[in-house]
Amino acid sequence: MDGSLARAARHLSQVSPRTIARHAGIKPEALRQYEKGGSSLSDAEVQRVTEALVHYGAHFIPEDEFGGVGVRRKFTQTSVQLIETWESEGGPVGDDDV
Repeated sequence: MDGSLARAARHLSQVSPRTIARHAGIKPEALRQYEKGGSSLSDAEVQRVTEALVHYGAHFIPEDEFGGVGVRRKFTQTSVQLIETWESEGGPVGDDDV
């Protein structure tokens, strides 16, 4: 993952650099510089940043024959729990034939 993809994932997940840096165990300034293409992080630090971004809702798309790498939102665990709660409300399940 390069800095521009990290920045896109962080913006898409709507999480501050401070939060991602804290979760990854790096300084916020180092993350900001990495996102701007400045100083590079070690492979271990990049892995921790990736894990932090995934934790906060980013889903990384690998390069394939249809296009390059990318990032998109995923449902967070909290969202999944809310959806499951909503599905349990409202009475018994019935046929949806209209």
